[in-house]
Amino acid sequence: MTEKSASVLWAGAGKKGQGKISTESGALMDHPYGFASRFGDDRRGTNPEEILGAAHAACFTMAFSFACDKAGFATTTADTQAHVRLSAQGEGFVIDRISLRLNAVVPGLDEARFQEIAASAKRDCPLSKALASVPEISLVATLEKGSLP
Repeated sequence: MTEKSASVLWAGAGKKGQGKISTESGALMDHPYGFASRFGDDRRGTNPEEILGAAHAACFTMAFSFACDKAGFATTTADTQAHVRLSAQGEGFVIDRISLRLNAVVPGLDEARFQEIAASAKRDCPLSKALASVPEISLVATLEKGSLP
């Protein structure tokens, strides 16, 4: 069993406020976020959706690699991008779609088995399970050339 932590300090009211996100590991330390980095064009700060996307991509990619190992195939590379969509709903917002895109090199693995492993990793990774209320979580998985001997 493991437990990790993160914290946020927010100062100021609403759209004018600013937050600072920190993680236990120090990967993020007082990293800024606010209205402009979430809904505008401020690229200096982060936002909850990109952090969620990074977490989901990391969890899925690790689950994929572990599943390949379990099936007897060593993953050379697995590159995953996650796109998280935040949409207006009533007077608030909802995450209504997460799209995962995997490009992987796995020597000896055929396309059909690759797709099975990728789908099971999407279904079984802890973040996918935690995000089960998101109406759409899609996966496009591409087995790169050079994967078969």
